Amino acid sequence: MRIAVLALQGAFAEHEQMLHRLGAETFEVRQLSDWQQHKDGLIIPGGESTTQGKLLRDLGLFESIRQAIIDGLPVFGTCAGLILLSPMHLDAMDIDVQRNAYGRQLGSFHAVAPVKGIGNDVPMTFIRAPYINKILSPDCDGLAEVDGHIVAARQGRRLVTAFHPELDDDTRIHRFFLSLG
Repeated sequence: MRIAVLALQGAFAEHEQMLHRLGAETFEVRQLSDWQQHKDGLIIPGGESTTQGKLLRDLGLFESIRQAIIDGLPVFGTCAGLILLSPMHLDAMDIDVQRNAYGRQLGSFHAVAPVKGIGNDVPMTFIRAPYINKILSPDCDGLAEVDGHIVAARQGRRLVTAFHPELDDDTRIHRFFLSLG
């Protein structure tokens, strides 16, 4: 598999390392010409969602990425990527999102919780993380909760996590994403 990794901000290199451990090939997307390469999926990493959304528009990537996702390209958004896939930006997942829900950088934390279809002991690193307030359609399924808040969801070939699985050693979330392809 060949996975595009949006490389405008965030832990894109860590996503690439995780995918390489699983035998996937990756390439970085920084401009429209990068996006035009063959790909079997897309990862949208963390960072700052407003800045990333502006950069996607300024670089001419927004509509091409949105259309590819709508047309069925598997996508995995972590943290800010979750926000970017919500109706606030790319409108690719039926989720209502609370930005910076866990507060400031000092409010970052680590948890271990079950993720439906993946396991009962998935490590989760939260950094100024959002959470999902509400699932907005029966097509979207909440996969994990921490402290009563939805922190992972799937809608068809679209996967989001409020946490950063690329910052832990556990490959199961990325392996699950690759299985969507």
